[in-house]
Amino acid sequence: MTADQATSAADTLISLWEGEFPATCQVLAAVKDDTRSYKPDPKSRSAWEIATHLATSDIWFIDCILNGKFDFNPEAAKQAEAQFAQVSDIVTFYQQAFPAKLAQLRALPADKLTAVVSFFGMMEMPNVKYIGFANNHSIHHRGQLAAYLRALGSKVPNIYGPSADAEP
Repeated sequence: MTADQATSAADTLISLWEGEFPATCQVLAAVKDDTRSYKPDPKSRSAWEIATHLATSDIWFIDCILNGKFDFNPEAAKQAEAQFAQVSDIVTFYQQAFPAKLAQLRALPADKLTAVVSFFGMMEMPNVKYIGFANNHSIHHRGQLAAYLRALGSKVPNIYGPSADAEP
């Protein structure tokens, strides 16, 4: 991958992820504090666990891309998720941290984007491709959380068009 290709791909992928930001904020905000422990199955994560994971893992992914290394510290992840007391804390964190991290990602030089990076030994690819991978991860968890919302007593916000809850 050339520097120009990586820069172009990064711009496109960051713009796509940035476009998902409003819907992610809406889905996070739709979780209710009094029903946040809901999970559809004992093996499932709770709505709270998914919400905290979604918000913090988006930032973690960007940090890993910026650093050119994927490193997971379970204790640091628990601490990051434990900083929130209520849903509005998650939303505020995400609304502040995500745009700032995307700005840092946009400034990443081409040599960092083209560098081949290992994802825990499972795959290796140019760092720029992890932007799309991270966006997919985010959309995956947002979808899980959106599927919980009605069971939580919340309304499903518009994501890629009007939801049945947004229609009159």
